[in-house]
Amino acid sequence: MIEYKSVSLANQVYDTLEYNILSGKYAYGEIISETRLSEELGVSRTPIREAMSRLAHEKLIKDSPNGTVVVGVTENDVRDLFEVKRRIEVIATRRAAENISEEGLQQLKENIDQQEFFAQKDDAVKVRDLDTEFHDIIYRECGSIILEGILSPIHHKMMKYRRVSLERAHRIMDSVAEHRAIYDAIAAKDGDKVDTLVLVHIDHAYNNIMEVNNQYGTNNSTKDN
Repeated sequence: MIEYKSVSLANQVYDTLEYNILSGKYAYGEIISETRLSEELGVSRTPIREAMSRLAHEKLIKDSPNGTVVVGVTENDVRDLFEVKRRIEVIATRRAAENISEEGLQQLKENIDQQEFFAQKDDAVKVRDLDTEFHDIIYRECGSIILEGILSPIHHKMMKYRRVSLERAHRIMDSVAEHRAIYDAIAAKDGDKVDTLVLVHIDHAYNNIMEVNNQYGTNNSTKDN
């Protein structure tokens, strides 16, 4: 059952359903109904209906003859999302290096420390979630609500693929090491180094995801435990 927080119940439901879709808990092609989700989350159908309307607008679900079906993010979507990241994330991270607050820098450091801890335990799901937070801190600290509004949803939408990628041999440690290097460059306010490191990180992540997908066919089939 969803815990009640200060944000609206509809937003809590949306966040939960979005996470379940993007993490792969609800698989591509799976039928989800208001009744089922209401029972699973322990809430009335009204916030479920509102959340599903938003998810449909985001094209994460769609209507079908059999009911509402999960669409999620496809391999083609991933290619497009990474193309946007490659062109814009360098700008946002460089601006973060210029504008980051002491609090933001401390949050990045604490996040990286946790990533290294859970990477040693080979906990891909936890590192994946910390990776999401790491990038969200950078987007927030870049000082542009436009860049943050573009990049944060993109990074979230690749959740399932990032988890599968991190489970590949050595990638979890390599990814965390790349994050540590990006943090160090941001802390040093070295914009040129940030540019290089971010592009390398994005290319490594994309290439690894595509290799995993080609090898195992992760697209539209992977579920978290």
